[in-house]
Amino acid sequence: MKRLVILGGGESGVGAALLGKEKEYNVFLSDAGKIAKKYKDVLRHNEIEWEEEGHTESKILNADVVVKSPGIPDGVPLIQKLHKATISVISEIEFAAAFTTANIIGITGSNGKTTTTLMVHQILKQAGLDVAIGGNIGESFAKQVLNSNANYVLELSSFQLDGIEKFRPHIAIITNITPDHLDRYDYKFVNYIASKFRIAMNQTSDDYLIYDADDEVIVSYINTHPIQSTLVPFSLRRKVTNGTYLEQNNIIIEFNNRDIIMPTTNLALEGKHNIKNAMAASTVAHLLKIRKATIRESLEGFQGAEHRLEQVLTINKVQYINDSKATNVNATYYALESMNTPTVWIVGGVDKGNDYKALFPFINEKVKAIICLGKDNEALFDAFGNMVENIIETQYMSEAVKIAYKIATAGESVLLSPACASFDLFENYEDRGHQFKAAVRQL
Repeated sequence: MKRLVILGGGESGVGAALLGKEKEYNVFLSDAGKIAKKYKDVLRHNEIEWEEEGHTESKILNADVVVKSPGIPDGVPLIQKLHKATISVISEIEFAAAFTTANIIGITGSNGKTTTTLMVHQILKQAGLDVAIGGNIGESFAKQVLNSNANYVLELSSFQLDGIEKFRPHIAIITNITPDHLDRYDYKFVNYIASKFRIAMNQTSDDYLIYDADDEVIVSYINTHPIQSTLVPFSLRRKVTNGTYLEQNNIIIEFNNRDIIMPTTNLALEGKHNIKNAMAASTVAHLLKIRKATIRESLEGFQGAEHRLEQVLTINKVQYINDSKATNVNATYYALESMNTPTVWIVGGVDKGNDYKALFPFINEKVKAIICLGKDNEALFDAFGNMVENIIETQYMSEAVKIAYKIATAGESVLLSPACASFDLFENYEDRGHQFKAAVRQL
Protein backbone atom coordinates (compact mmCIF):
# COMPACT_ATOMS: atom_id res chain seq x y z
CA MET A 1 0.00 0.00 0.00
CA LYS A 2 1.43 3.36 -1.05
CA ARG A 3 1.86 6.00 1.65
CA LEU A 4 0.31 9.42 0.98
CA VAL A 5 1.28 12.28 3.28
CA ILE A 6 -0.66 15.53 3.13
CA LEU A 7 0.80 18.77 4.49
CA GLY A 8 -1.96 21.22 5.43
CA GLY A 9 -5.39 20.47 6.86
CA GLY A 10 -7.53 22.97 4.95
CA GLU A 11 -10.02 22.40 2.12
CA SER A 12 -7.49 21.08 -0.43
CA GLY A 13 -5.63 18.90 2.09
CA VAL A 14 -8.72 17.21 3.50
CA GLY A 15 -10.09 16.71 -0.04
CA ALA A 16 -6.84 15.00 -1.05
CA ALA A 17 -7.00 12.84 2.10
CA LEU A 18 -10.53 11.65 1.24
CA LEU A 19 -9.55 10.85 -2.36
CA GLY A 20 -6.37 9.09 -1.17
CA LYS A 21 -8.36 6.92 1.24
CA GLU A 22 -10.85 6.04 -1.54
CA LYS A 23 -7.92 5.04 -3.79
CA GLU A 24 -6.51 2.79 -1.02
CA TYR A 25 -3.47 4.83 0.00
CA ASN A 26 -2.18 4.71 3.56
CA VAL A 27 -3.01 8.37 4.37
CA PHE A 28 -1.47 10.67 6.99
CA LEU A 29 -2.29 14.38 7.27
CA SER A 30 -0.10 16.86 9.15
CA ASP A 31 -0.62 20.58 9.79
CA ALA A 32 1.88 22.97 11.46
CA GLY A 33 -1.06 25.05 12.72
CA LYS A 34 -4.49 24.24 14.11
CA ILE A 35 -7.00 22.35 11.98
CA ALA A 36 -10.55 23.73 11.88
CA LYS A 37 -13.13 21.64 13.77
CA LYS A 38 -15.20 20.90 10.62
CA TYR A 39 -12.14 19.32 8.98
CA LYS A 40 -11.15 17.36 12.11
CA ASP A 41 -14.67 15.91 12.18
CA VAL A 42 -14.31 14.76 8.55
CA LEU A 43 -10.90 13.18 9.22
CA ARG A 44 -12.18 11.36 12.33
CA HIS A 45 -15.34 10.16 10.57
CA ASN A 46 -13.25 8.72 7.72
CA GLU A 47 -10.65 7.22 10.12
CA ILE A 48 -7.76 9.18 8.58
CA GLU A 49 -4.70 9.64 10.81
CA TRP A 50 -3.79 13.30 11.42
CA GLU A 51 -1.80 15.67 13.62
CA GLU A 52 -1.83 19.44 14.19
CA GLU A 53 0.43 22.17 15.62
CA GLY A 54 3.62 20.51 14.37
CA HIS A 55 5.07 17.98 11.92
CA THR A 56 6.41 14.56 13.01
CA GLU A 57 9.17 14.17 10.43
CA SER A 58 9.53 10.39 10.88
CA LYS A 59 5.88 10.02 9.75
CA ILE A 60 6.41 12.29 6.75
CA LEU A 61 9.82 11.37 5.32
CA ASN A 62 8.62 7.78 4.68
CA ALA A 63 6.01 8.93 2.15
CA ASP A 64 5.75 7.68 -1.43
CA VAL A 65 4.09 10.94 -2.40
CA VAL A 66 3.41 14.22 -0.56
CA VAL A 67 0.55 16.57 -1.35
CA LYS A 68 1.49 20.06 -0.16
CA SER A 69 -0.88 22.90 0.64
CA PRO A 70 -0.41 25.84 -1.80
CA GLY A 71 0.27 28.08 1.22
CA ILE A 72 3.52 26.28 2.15
CA PRO A 73 6.58 27.80 0.36
CA ASP A 74 9.08 25.44 -1.30
CA GLY A 75 11.89 26.95 0.73
CA VAL A 76 10.82 25.65 4.17
CA PRO A 77 13.23 23.07 5.67
CA LEU A 78 10.74 20.15 5.65
CA ILE A 79 10.04 20.56 1.92
CA GLN A 80 13.79 20.80 1.25
CA LYS A 81 14.29 17.50 3.13
CA LEU A 82 11.56 15.85 1.03
CA HIS A 83 13.22 17.08 -2.18
CA LYS A 84 16.60 15.81 -0.93
CA ALA A 85 15.03 12.40 -0.26
CA THR A 86 13.63 12.51 -3.85
CA ILE A 87 10.07 12.14 -2.56
CA SER A 88 7.55 13.57 -5.02
CA VAL A 89 5.92 16.77 -3.66
CA ILE A 90 2.84 17.76 -5.66
CA SER A 91 -0.28 19.92 -5.36
CA GLU A 92 -3.77 18.58 -4.70
CA ILE A 93 -4.61 19.60 -8.30
CA GLU A 94 -1.92 17.26 -9.66
CA PHE A 95 -2.96 14.42 -7.33
CA ALA A 96 -6.66 14.65 -8.18
CA ALA A 97 -6.16 15.01 -11.94
CA ALA A 98 -4.58 11.55 -12.08
CA PHE A 99 -7.95 10.02 -11.10
CA THR A 100 -10.23 11.61 -13.70
CA THR A 101 -10.55 11.54 -17.47
CA ALA A 102 -13.06 14.41 -17.36
CA ASN A 103 -12.86 17.60 -19.39
CA ILE A 104 -10.83 20.18 -17.40
CA ILE A 105 -11.00 23.94 -17.94
CA GLY A 106 -8.20 25.61 -15.96
CA ILE A 107 -8.21 29.36 -15.34
CA THR A 108 -5.32 31.40 -13.98
CA GLY A 109 -4.14 35.02 -13.98
CA SER A 110 -3.25 37.75 -11.51
CA ASN A 111 -6.79 39.18 -11.59
CA GLY A 112 -10.18 38.19 -12.94
CA LYS A 113 -9.74 34.44 -12.54
CA THR A 114 -12.50 34.01 -9.93
CA THR A 115 -15.06 35.98 -11.95
CA THR A 116 -14.10 34.19 -15.17
CA THR A 117 -14.29 30.78 -13.45
CA LEU A 118 -17.76 31.57 -12.10
CA MET A 119 -18.89 32.85 -15.52
CA VAL A 120 -17.68 29.68 -17.31
CA HIS A 121 -19.33 27.48 -14.68
CA GLN A 122 -22.63 29.34 -14.98
CA ILE A 123 -22.68 29.10 -18.81
CA LEU A 124 -21.91 25.36 -18.76
CA LYS A 125 -24.50 24.73 -16.07
CA GLN A 126 -27.13 26.73 -17.97
CA ALA A 127 -26.29 24.70 -21.09
CA GLY A 128 -27.27 21.57 -19.14
CA LEU A 129 -23.75 20.11 -18.87
CA ASP A 130 -22.65 18.05 -15.88
CA VAL A 131 -20.14 20.49 -14.34
CA ALA A 132 -18.33 21.15 -11.04
CA ILE A 133 -16.33 24.15 -9.89
CA GLY A 134 -13.17 23.90 -7.77
CA GLY A 135 -9.49 24.64 -7.36
CA ASN A 136 -9.09 27.93 -5.53
CA ILE A 137 -12.84 28.33 -4.91
CA GLY A 138 -15.62 26.08 -3.67
CA GLU A 139 -14.89 22.51 -2.67
CA SER A 140 -11.48 21.05 -3.45
CA PHE A 141 -10.89 19.43 -6.84
CA ALA A 142 -9.93 16.15 -5.12
CA LYS A 143 -13.25 16.00 -3.26
CA GLN A 144 -15.12 16.71 -6.52
CA VAL A 145 -13.27 13.88 -8.32
CA LEU A 146 -14.83 11.47 -5.82
CA ASN A 147 -18.20 12.38 -7.39
CA SER A 148 -16.87 12.08 -10.99
CA ASN A 149 -18.29 15.00 -12.98
CA ALA A 150 -17.98 15.26 -16.76
CA ASN A 151 -16.54 18.81 -16.72
CA TYR A 152 -14.42 20.64 -14.14
CA VAL A 153 -13.93 24.40 -14.10
CA LEU A 154 -10.89 25.11 -11.91
CA GLU A 155 -9.56 28.43 -10.67
CA LEU A 156 -5.79 27.91 -10.33
CA SER A 157 -3.27 30.00 -8.42
CA SER A 158 0.42 30.12 -9.31
CA PHE A 159 1.13 28.21 -6.07
CA GLN A 160 -1.14 25.35 -7.20
CA LEU A 161 0.51 25.32 -10.64
CA ASP A 162 3.97 25.15 -9.04
CA GLY A 163 3.00 21.69 -7.75
CA ILE A 164 1.95 20.10 -11.05
CA GLU A 165 3.87 17.54 -13.12
CA LYS A 166 1.42 15.98 -15.62
CA PHE A 167 -1.74 18.07 -15.07
CA ARG A 168 -3.21 18.98 -18.46
CA PRO A 169 -6.37 21.07 -18.86
CA HIS A 170 -8.14 20.67 -22.22
CA ILE A 171 -8.86 24.42 -22.16
CA ALA A 172 -6.61 26.84 -20.27
CA ILE A 173 -7.17 30.57 -19.74
CA ILE A 174 -4.61 33.18 -18.68
CA THR A 175 -6.59 36.33 -17.89
CA ASN A 176 -3.60 38.66 -17.34
CA ILE A 177 -0.23 38.73 -15.59
CA THR A 178 0.89 41.60 -13.33
CA PRO A 179 3.45 41.52 -10.47
CA ASP A 180 2.03 39.63 -7.46
CA HIS A 181 3.29 37.25 -4.75
CA LEU A 182 6.86 38.18 -5.70
CA ASP A 183 7.96 37.30 -2.16
CA ARG A 184 7.41 33.64 -3.18
CA TYR A 185 9.37 34.05 -6.44
CA ASP A 186 12.71 35.51 -5.23
CA TYR A 187 11.26 38.96 -6.08
CA LYS A 188 11.70 38.11 -9.78
CA PHE A 189 8.72 38.83 -12.02
CA VAL A 190 10.04 36.38 -14.67
CA ASN A 191 9.69 33.52 -12.17
CA TYR A 192 6.08 34.43 -11.46
CA ILE A 193 5.30 34.67 -15.21
CA ALA A 194 6.81 31.21 -15.81
CA SER A 195 4.72 29.86 -12.93
CA LYS A 196 1.48 31.09 -14.55
CA PHE A 197 2.43 29.54 -17.90
CA ARG A 198 2.82 26.11 -16.25
CA ILE A 199 -0.93 25.81 -16.90
CA ALA A 200 -0.07 25.09 -20.57
CA MET A 201 3.12 23.06 -20.12
CA ASN A 202 1.51 19.64 -20.76
CA GLN A 203 -1.01 20.79 -23.37
CA THR A 204 -0.86 19.50 -26.96
CA SER A 205 -2.22 20.92 -30.21
CA ASP A 206 -5.55 19.22 -29.33
CA ASP A 207 -5.86 21.62 -26.36
CA TYR A 208 -6.54 25.36 -26.22
CA LEU A 209 -4.83 28.29 -24.51
CA ILE A 210 -7.12 31.35 -24.32
CA TYR A 211 -5.20 34.52 -23.46
CA ASP A 212 -5.47 38.31 -23.31
CA ALA A 213 -3.77 39.58 -26.47
CA ASP A 214 -3.70 43.12 -24.97
CA ASP A 215 -1.41 41.95 -22.16
CA GLU A 216 2.18 42.67 -23.24
CA VAL A 217 3.64 40.31 -20.62
CA ILE A 218 1.62 37.35 -21.94
CA VAL A 219 2.25 38.15 -25.61
CA SER A 220 5.99 38.55 -25.02
CA TYR A 221 6.18 35.15 -23.26
CA ILE A 222 4.21 33.42 -26.04
CA ASN A 223 6.48 34.97 -28.68
CA THR A 224 9.66 33.78 -26.97
CA HIS A 225 8.70 30.32 -25.63
CA PRO A 226 7.53 27.14 -27.39
CA ILE A 227 3.82 26.50 -26.66
CA GLN A 228 2.14 23.40 -28.07
CA SER A 229 -1.50 24.38 -27.48
CA THR A 230 -3.80 25.93 -30.06
CA LEU A 231 -3.66 29.64 -29.22
CA VAL A 232 -6.95 31.54 -28.94
CA PRO A 233 -6.47 35.29 -28.25
CA PHE A 234 -9.07 37.80 -27.06
CA SER A 235 -8.72 41.58 -27.33
CA LEU A 236 -10.61 44.75 -26.44
CA ARG A 237 -8.41 46.89 -28.69
CA ARG A 238 -8.17 45.17 -32.07
CA LYS A 239 -9.55 42.49 -34.35
CA VAL A 240 -7.76 39.16 -33.83
CA THR A 241 -7.74 36.09 -36.05
CA ASN A 242 -8.99 32.81 -34.57
CA GLY A 243 -10.14 34.52 -31.40
CA THR A 244 -12.51 36.98 -29.76
CA TYR A 245 -12.68 40.77 -30.12
CA LEU A 246 -14.97 43.79 -29.86
CA GLU A 247 -16.71 45.33 -32.85
CA GLN A 248 -19.12 48.25 -32.29
CA ASN A 249 -19.53 47.16 -28.63
CA ASN A 250 -20.39 43.58 -29.64
CA ILE A 251 -18.40 40.56 -28.48
CA ILE A 252 -17.44 38.73 -31.70
CA ILE A 253 -15.88 35.26 -31.82
CA GLU A 254 -14.15 34.17 -35.01
CA PHE A 255 -13.02 30.60 -34.50
CA ASN A 256 -14.05 28.11 -37.22
CA ASN A 257 -17.04 30.38 -37.87
CA ARG A 258 -18.04 33.96 -37.02
CA ASP A 259 -20.46 34.44 -34.13
CA ILE A 260 -21.84 37.69 -32.74
CA ILE A 261 -22.26 36.75 -29.09
CA MET A 262 -23.80 39.83 -27.47
CA PRO A 263 -23.58 43.60 -27.00
CA THR A 264 -21.39 44.54 -24.00
CA THR A 265 -24.14 46.93 -22.84
CA ASN A 266 -26.18 43.82 -21.87
CA LEU A 267 -23.52 42.44 -19.50
CA ALA A 268 -24.69 42.29 -15.89
CA LEU A 269 -21.25 43.36 -14.59
CA GLU A 270 -19.74 46.75 -15.41
CA GLY A 271 -16.15 47.70 -16.22
CA LYS A 272 -13.64 46.95 -18.99
CA HIS A 273 -12.11 44.14 -16.95
CA ASN A 274 -15.49 42.38 -16.83
CA ILE A 275 -15.85 42.68 -20.61
CA LYS A 276 -12.52 40.82 -20.83
CA ASN A 277 -13.72 38.17 -18.34
CA ALA A 278 -16.90 37.74 -20.41
CA MET A 279 -14.86 37.41 -23.63
CA ALA A 280 -12.70 34.66 -22.10
CA ALA A 281 -15.75 32.81 -20.74
CA SER A 282 -17.67 33.05 -24.03
CA THR A 283 -14.63 31.72 -25.90
CA VAL A 284 -14.61 28.60 -23.71
CA ALA A 285 -18.33 28.12 -24.36
CA HIS A 286 -17.84 28.58 -28.11
CA LEU A 287 -15.07 25.93 -28.15
CA LEU A 288 -17.45 23.58 -26.33
CA LYS A 289 -20.14 24.31 -28.97
CA ILE A 290 -22.61 25.89 -26.55
CA ARG A 291 -25.41 27.89 -28.19
CA LYS A 292 -24.81 31.64 -28.27
CA ALA A 293 -28.33 32.26 -26.86
CA THR A 294 -27.30 30.29 -23.76
CA ILE A 295 -24.01 32.23 -23.47
CA ARG A 296 -25.89 35.52 -23.76
CA GLU A 297 -28.54 34.58 -21.17
CA SER A 298 -25.87 33.43 -18.70
CA LEU A 299 -23.78 36.59 -18.98
CA GLU A 300 -26.82 38.87 -18.81
CA GLY A 301 -27.88 37.24 -15.55
CA PHE A 302 -24.41 36.80 -13.99
CA GLN A 303 -24.15 38.42 -10.56
CA GLY A 304 -20.40 38.25 -9.92
CA ALA A 305 -18.16 36.97 -7.16
CA GLU A 306 -18.47 37.82 -3.49
CA HIS A 307 -15.78 40.32 -2.34
CA ARG A 308 -15.19 41.49 -5.94
CA LEU A 309 -16.69 44.97 -6.47
CA GLU A 310 -19.67 43.69 -4.50
CA GLN A 311 -22.28 46.38 -3.84
CA VAL A 312 -23.15 45.98 -0.16
CA LEU A 313 -25.61 48.75 0.80
CA THR A 314 -26.53 52.34 0.05
CA ILE A 315 -26.80 54.42 3.25
CA ASN A 316 -27.73 58.13 3.10
CA LYS A 317 -27.17 57.96 -0.69
CA VAL A 318 -23.60 56.69 -0.16
CA GLN A 319 -22.76 53.38 -1.91
CA TYR A 320 -20.58 50.91 0.09
CA ILE A 321 -18.55 48.53 -2.11
CA ASN A 322 -16.67 45.42 -0.96
CA ASP A 323 -13.63 44.64 -3.14
CA SER A 324 -11.69 42.74 -0.47
CA LYS A 325 -10.47 40.25 -3.10
CA ALA A 326 -8.28 43.03 -4.57
CA THR A 327 -5.05 41.81 -2.95
CA ASN A 328 -2.73 43.50 -5.46
CA VAL A 329 -2.33 46.90 -7.12
CA ASN A 330 -3.65 45.74 -10.50
CA ALA A 331 -6.96 44.55 -9.00
CA THR A 332 -7.37 47.89 -7.20
CA TYR A 333 -6.54 49.67 -10.48
CA TYR A 334 -9.63 48.03 -12.04
CA ALA A 335 -11.74 48.94 -9.01
CA LEU A 336 -10.75 52.63 -9.00
CA GLU A 337 -11.06 52.78 -12.79
CA SER A 338 -14.70 51.64 -12.52
CA MET A 339 -15.64 54.27 -9.89
CA ASN A 340 -17.68 57.17 -11.28
CA THR A 341 -18.31 59.10 -8.02
CA PRO A 342 -15.97 60.76 -5.47
CA THR A 343 -14.61 57.87 -3.39
CA VAL A 344 -13.49 57.27 0.19
CA TRP A 345 -10.95 54.50 -0.31
CA ILE A 346 -10.07 51.91 2.38
CA VAL A 347 -6.67 50.38 1.56
CA GLY A 348 -3.88 48.45 3.27
CA GLY A 349 -2.68 45.16 4.72
CA VAL A 350 0.47 43.19 3.99
CA ASP A 351 2.32 45.16 1.30
CA LYS A 352 4.03 42.69 -1.08
CA GLY A 353 6.53 45.28 -2.37
CA ASN A 354 3.75 47.21 -4.12
CA ASP A 355 4.41 49.97 -6.65
CA TYR A 356 1.41 52.31 -6.37
CA LYS A 357 2.32 54.69 -9.24
CA ALA A 358 -0.31 53.24 -11.60
CA LEU A 359 -3.02 54.39 -9.16
CA PHE A 360 -1.90 58.05 -8.98
CA PRO A 361 -4.17 59.35 -11.79
CA PHE A 362 -7.23 57.83 -10.07
CA ILE A 363 -6.22 59.28 -6.67
CA ASN A 364 -6.06 62.77 -8.18
CA GLU A 365 -9.27 62.35 -10.14
CA LYS A 366 -11.58 60.28 -7.94
CA VAL A 367 -10.35 59.74 -4.36
CA LYS A 368 -11.67 62.14 -1.72
CA ALA A 369 -10.02 60.50 1.31
CA ILE A 370 -7.85 57.47 2.12
CA ILE A 371 -8.27 55.24 5.17
CA CYS A 372 -5.22 53.01 5.75
CA LEU A 373 -6.22 49.72 7.41
CA GLY A 374 -3.11 47.76 8.36
CA LYS A 375 -0.50 47.14 11.02
CA ASP A 376 2.14 48.99 9.00
CA ASN A 377 0.88 51.83 6.80
CA GLU A 378 4.20 53.58 6.16
CA ALA A 379 4.36 52.67 2.45
CA LEU A 380 0.83 54.03 1.93
CA PHE A 381 1.64 57.33 3.65
CA ASP A 382 4.83 57.61 1.56
CA ALA A 383 2.90 56.99 -1.66
CA PHE A 384 -0.29 58.99 -1.05
CA GLY A 385 0.40 61.34 1.88
CA ASN A 386 0.73 64.43 -0.31
CA MET A 387 -2.05 63.53 -2.74
CA VAL A 388 -5.18 63.80 -0.56
CA GLU A 389 -6.21 66.12 2.23
CA ASN A 390 -7.60 63.32 4.41
CA ILE A 391 -5.38 60.27 5.04
CA ILE A 392 -6.15 58.39 8.25
CA GLU A 393 -4.95 55.08 9.69
CA THR A 394 -6.63 52.45 11.85
CA GLN A 395 -6.22 48.77 12.72
CA TYR A 396 -9.93 48.01 13.11
CA MET A 397 -12.43 47.42 10.30
CA SER A 398 -15.34 48.75 12.39
CA GLU A 399 -13.44 52.00 12.98
CA ALA A 400 -12.45 52.29 9.28
CA VAL A 401 -16.11 52.02 8.25
CA LYS A 402 -17.23 54.55 10.90
CA ILE A 403 -14.58 57.04 9.72
CA ALA A 404 -15.70 56.53 6.10
CA TYR A 405 -19.32 57.10 7.16
CA LYS A 406 -18.37 60.47 8.67
CA ILE A 407 -16.37 61.59 5.60
CA ALA A 408 -18.60 60.44 2.71
CA THR A 409 -21.57 62.56 1.67
CA ALA A 410 -24.61 61.87 -0.57
CA GLY A 411 -23.70 60.81 -4.10
CA GLU A 412 -20.27 59.47 -3.07
CA SER A 413 -18.91 55.95 -2.53
CA VAL A 414 -16.94 54.04 0.11
CA LEU A 415 -14.68 51.45 -1.51
CA LEU A 416 -12.78 48.70 0.33
CA SER A 417 -10.11 47.73 -2.23
CA PRO A 418 -6.99 46.94 -0.19
CA ALA A 419 -4.31 46.31 -2.89
CA CYS A 420 -2.61 44.21 -0.19
CA ALA A 421 -2.82 40.77 1.40
CA SER A 422 -5.02 40.46 4.49
CA PHE A 423 -2.95 38.36 6.89
CA ASP A 424 -1.86 41.15 9.25
CA LEU A 425 -5.34 41.79 10.71
CA PHE A 426 -7.59 39.13 9.16
CA GLU A 427 -7.63 35.37 8.50
CA ASN A 428 -7.94 35.90 4.74
CA TYR A 429 -9.58 38.25 2.22
CA GLU A 430 -12.99 36.59 2.83
CA ASP A 431 -12.77 37.36 6.56
CA ARG A 432 -11.80 40.95 5.72
CA GLY A 433 -14.75 41.28 3.31
CA HIS A 434 -17.23 39.76 5.78
CA GLN A 435 -16.05 42.13 8.53
CA PHE A 436 -16.49 45.08 6.16
CA LYS A 437 -20.04 44.03 5.28
CA ALA A 438 -20.92 43.43 8.93
CA ALA A 439 -19.56 46.87 9.89
CA VAL A 440 -21.55 48.55 7.09
CA ARG A 441 -24.76 46.82 8.17
CA GLN A 442 -24.24 48.05 11.73
CA LEU A 443 -24.09 51.72 10.67
